[in-house]
Amino acid sequence: MRVDHLWLARANPACLDLAVKPTREFQMISRRSEAEALAQLQRLKASYQTFIKLNYEQAAKDCRSCPARGSCCTDAHFVNVNITRLEAVAIRETIARTPRLTCEEKREVYSRARETVKRYSLSATGDTFQQTYSCPLFSRKFGCLVHRRAKPAPCIQHACYENWEDLPPLSLQTRTEHHVEKLNIEIYGAAWAWLPLPVWLTLVDPESDGVELKKLEREWSSQELKNKKFSAYSARQLNFKSSSHQRKVLPVIR
Repeated sequence: MRVDHLWLARANPACLDLAVKPTREFQMISRRSEAEALAQLQRLKASYQTFIKLNYEQAAKDCRSCPARGSCCTDAHFVNVNITRLEAVAIRETIARTPRLTCEEKREVYSRARETVKRYSLSATGDTFQQTYSCPLFSRKFGCLVHRRAKPAPCIQHACYENWEDLPPLSLQTRTEHHVEKLNIEIYGAAWAWLPLPVWLTLVDPESDGVELKKLEREWSSQELKNKKFSAYSARQLNFKSSSHQRKVLPVIR
């Protein structure tokens, strides 16, 4: 049994299968290495989130007073958040640990992710930053299910601002994503990529058979590390230039 899930099984025996199911990520590296990377990732995100909140969010609208709460997270014409393998594992661990959701509700997150992948034809190939979707991590009851522990960098960066000059500089997000990329390379080598969040959730689903992830691992690992297009910034810039619409209202975080 994984040590970080012991409390989950004790608190709710019905969660035992979800808590102890082996994970394929640990076949490549030691648990300690990935655990350390997850802790570092959380510290990185927490620092970034605090900096944005203290220095920029005072100029943003409060989503708690928004008449269409959550619309920015579920706007399938706008949301194109891509994450990495380590971030997907962090999201999975956060979902597994949260006491706010029942075991059934936790499984529903992965079901929504699969439905999202199917509905919006999301994939791990092509220009993934051009693929948009409604985020399966948004809950009408709780808001973002991973807000405090595993929120993606673009979601931390963005908020509803009246003036463009009040937005945090994109360089902050770029720097954070660069550190995230370095952590992924350190832990997984070439066996990862920036993919739409719902796609990664299906790949790290505790009840997945792992076949698709293994297939992608072979494809990614067969490429030379130096030839992989890791840069989320470059992909995002290309997507922005080719986009026919630009949105000035972005999701707020509180």
